[in-house]
Amino acid sequence: MKVLIIGAGGRLGAALMSEFRPKYDIAGFNHAQLDLSNLKGLREKLSALTFDVLINAAAFTNVDACETESDRAFLINAEAPGVLANLCGEKGAKLIHFSTDYVFDGEKRAPYTEEDQAKPISAYGESKLAGEKNVLAAEDGHLVVRVSWVFGPDRPSFIDAMIKRAQQDEKIDAISDKFSTPTYAQDIARTLPQFFDRAIEGGILHFANAGKCSWQEYAQWALDCCRDAGISLKGRTVGALTLNDMTNWVARRPVYSVLSTAKYTQLTGTPPRAWREAVADYITRFYSKK
Repeated sequence: MKVLIIGAGGRLGAALMSEFRPKYDIAGFNHAQLDLSNLKGLREKLSALTFDVLINAAAFTNVDACETESDRAFLINAEAPGVLANLCGEKGAKLIHFSTDYVFDGEKRAPYTEEDQAKPISAYGESKLAGEKNVLAAEDGHLVVRVSWVFGPDRPSFIDAMIKRAQQDEKIDAISDKFSTPTYAQDIARTLPQFFDRAIEGGILHFANAGKCSWQEYAQWALDCCRDAGISLKGRTVGALTLNDMTNWVARRPVYSVLSTAKYTQLTGTPPRAWREAVADYITRFYSKK
C-alpha cells in the first residue's frame, strides 16, 4: 500500500512518518516541499504521483494569525483540502484529513459528538470547518478525523513549553478555565491504519485520549510525571490563569471542546487510553533520556 503524507514536518505528520515507514510504501512532503497555498502547484505535483492513501496533516494552525490572515487561512485550511479530495477521487485513493475541536463554540459543556452542529467562533475554526465540508462533498469514502491538543516528540507543543519553563523558573502558570483533551500523536498514528481501506465508511470521526482537563491540570500532571521520572525542575506547582488574563489573544477560543470518542470506540471495540497515561508514557520515553 502506498501512503502519502502532507505535513510530514509537523508534530502529527512526523509521528505518522515514523510509525508507517516500516510498514508501508511511504512518502511525505513538508511545507517547503509542498505549499498548500499554491493550489496549481499542489495539483500538478500530486497528479504525477500514485498512492492508495493520502493523509493531510498540514494546516495553517496559528489561531490568532488566522484572524488577521483569513484569506490565507481559507486557502490552506479549506480550498486545498477540497483539491486533495478531488484528486483522490480521480485516482481512486482514500483521503484522511485532520481537523480540530475548534469547529465547536464550546457552549455545550459536555463532550461533542460527530453529530453535534459545528459553530466555530474564530477564523481558524471557520476555515477548518469549510475544509471538512469540501472533503466530504467530494467523495463518500473520505475521512475527516478531528483531534485536540496534539502533543508528541517531533515538534514542541504546550506540554514541552511548560516543562521547559519549569526547568528554568520557579513560577509557572496555565489557564484553568478552558477544557479539552490532550491527544498523543503516537496514539493517532497507531490507530489510523484501521481506516486505510477505501471500503471502510468515511465521514467524520473524533479521536482524542480519554478524559478531559484544563491547561493547568495538563501542565501539573506533566510536572508530576517529570518529578516521578527523576527529571530536575525548578518549578513544581502550576498556578492558575483565566481566559480573561489572555489580553494579547486576538481570536476567541472555545471554553469547552472535549471530543466524544464513543463512535471510535464502537467502531474499533477499543477505547482510547486515558490522557494521563499517554502523557506519562511520553515523558518516560522522551524526557527520561535527556
